[in-house]
Amino acid sequence: MNTFTLPDLGEGLTEAEIVRWLVAEGDVIEVDQPVVEVETAKAMVEVPSPHAGRVTTRHAAEGTTLAVGAPLITVAAPAEESGSGNVLIGYGTTPGPGATRHRRPKGRTSSAASSAPAGRSARVVSPLVRRLARESGVDLSALRGTGPGGVITRQDVEAAARPVAPVPAAAGAAGERRIPLSGFRKAASAVLSRSRTEIPEATVWVDVDATALWDLRQRTEPGLLAYVARFVVAGLRRYPVLNARLDTERQEIVELDEINLGIAVQSDRGLVVPAVAGAQAMTTGMLDAAIRDVTARARRGESTAPGTFTLNNYGAFRVDGSAPIINHPQVAMLGLGRIIDRPWVVDGALTVRKIAQLSFVFDHRVCDGGTAAGFLRTVADAMEDPASALAGL
Repeated sequence: MNTFTLPDLGEGLTEAEIVRWLVAEGDVIEVDQPVVEVETAKAMVEVPSPHAGRVTTRHAAEGTTLAVGAPLITVAAPAEESGSGNVLIGYGTTPGPGATRHRRPKGRTSSAASSAPAGRSARVVSPLVRRLARESGVDLSALRGTGPGGVITRQDVEAAARPVAPVPAAAGAAGERRIPLSGFRKAASAVLSRSRTEIPEATVWVDVDATALWDLRQRTEPGLLAYVARFVVAGLRRYPVLNARLDTERQEIVELDEINLGIAVQSDRGLVVPAVAGAQAMTTGMLDAAIRDVTARARRGESTAPGTFTLNNYGAFRVDGSAPIINHPQVAMLGLGRIIDRPWVVDGALTVRKIAQLSFVFDHRVCDGGTAAGFLRTVADAMEDPASALAGL
């Protein structure tokens, strides 16, 4: 018998939640066959088995959070079952009648999705949405998705699960609904709580005339966020203390040569921050392609390199400003608000311009206001005169 434990999934993660088993007890599996889908603070991950044979025990139910090193699955080797002696994987003993080989499901249907009537399949991409539907008793085949291409989203399932008319609570009792924190939410909660507990953060902000940048974006291929990302990289190269982490044990600021630019992305799992690795070596066009790639990967639940600095485009939610929480162990974050028409004075005359607000939150232990203001003005000045800024990069 071989018992496989939950492996170290990297990036300092210590636990993961079992989202969905891909094999059942009694199934025959191969080496490197994915056996379970788990959720970490970073991504959805399929865990492959290092052993071949028949699954005898699944040690945790779906929805259970396991610590790294905890028993995950036990597999009986082919020799233990058949008595045929040692065999090479893929040779010799073959599964008996009815045994299943490599049962990685196609289409990833769940009990909720499998109830769809013939001729119609529920368009679901995220396994988290399928699990939410199953737990909420929502028939996915009856839903019309509001996501791209009709994909069913978490919001669609939550809306279907919400009662149309709430049942009045008993006299003297307060109505409530308890929603357990997922593995992702628990991990995010720990990071944000640690950030607020440990980091003495401060925030500075500035309104930026982004008219020239807006016009440039209309004439060129890269997206507006790619230009802002390029200016952020320039600011970090000028103020490297902001692309760093703080070693509290040795009381040292550790400046990092590589800029892994985190991009805050809203997904079905919640807010995630995939990172563009090596952003310091990229052109605006390269950044544009890389941002689109990591954003798509994040929404599919795939992990990326850990970020060293975060750019948060909350203007996508049609808000003007924010004072975000630093993504520990990073030491700073830049937020970009929506770009809107506002009255603005140019050369003494009142006119209408494209204005955006930049907000910058930083760890006051690594720098003072002068450094923070210098970085913020570097980005703001580049946004106001992008042609000159790009010429100097």
